[in-house]
Amino acid sequence: MENQTEMKNEKKKRIFSGIQPTGVFTLGNYLGAIVNWKKLQDNYDCIYSIVNMHAITLRQDPAELKKRTLDAYALTMACGIDPQQSILFIQSHVPAHAEANWVLGCYTQFGELSRMTQFKDKSAKHADNINAGLFTYPVLMAGDILLYQSDIVPVGVDQKQHLELARDVAERFNALYGNVFKIPEPYIADTAGGAKIMSLAEPTKKMSKSDENPKAFVSILDTKDSIVKKFKSAVTDSETDVVYREGKDGINNLMTIYSIICGKTISEVEAEFAGQGYGVFKAAVGEAVADHLAPVRDNFARISADKGYLEECYRTGAERASSIAERTLAKMYKKIGFIER
Repeated sequence: MENQTEMKNEKKKRIFSGIQPTGVFTLGNYLGAIVNWKKLQDNYDCIYSIVNMHAITLRQDPAELKKRTLDAYALTMACGIDPQQSILFIQSHVPAHAEANWVLGCYTQFGELSRMTQFKDKSAKHADNINAGLFTYPVLMAGDILLYQSDIVPVGVDQKQHLELARDVAERFNALYGNVFKIPEPYIADTAGGAKIMSLAEPTKKMSKSDENPKAFVSILDTKDSIVKKFKSAVTDSETDVVYREGKDGINNLMTIYSIICGKTISEVEAEFAGQGYGVFKAAVGEAVADHLAPVRDNFARISADKGYLEECYRTGAERASSIAERTLAKMYKKIGFIER
């Protein structure tokens, strides 16, 4: 049965994507990435990873990192990622990632890494810990993608530069040693996934779980009352018409969220709330989001409570991921002249 599934998946294009275990997912993570991951399962051979190795470029409390990694794995499943249909694994469970990182680092130029805007941004924010990992983690990300011979990689604006680097490194390696890696293409999500969800308190900023203002973001495990309150207090403008246009960042953000959650176009949202004002609209968005996330909260509680099942899933996921990654790593090692183990 598994062989039949693998044969079927071989005909599909392969997608790789990862998410860091830096805390409970926000509504922005959910609508911008995870919703799309779920949809992609039906049409692609999907490989998803909790990229905990990337997380340690910033100092982490070990116990917290372990908990957040397991929570992120369970949350991903709770959001609809099927570990039977897709490969879902924890990055540090597949040693090929660390091994490929070294090889690919030797084919990545210092100048390429020094131009990475995220390194500059994070260095400015964490001036007390500008470590080598922070500088070279785009190489690890390239390995994440290239090890699985990925055809397509979903990317947001902030990760586009890293995918371009992965493509450049793959092309450089292939030019020297032949056709070792597939050259991955970016996946541009439709409006119902990959949407950029903004802060409820500062709608010109992206929603972030690291925001110091708890009213600025919605956690997908927030209670219904908390979610509704946050939307009712969302920053908007001094007008009253629920319409999508330039200069109405707060309302535009809420309309985007409502349209995705309810599966409606922006025009349909405008028609639904014509003449009703912001108060009615904000309450409706809060209710819709809270109701939509209720099954996620229930699923997460159920999956997290079953430690044996959770462990079985992440161990099996790592085995399936390793079987693919190790084939690519063996090919890399052979090409550069390493003796076969």
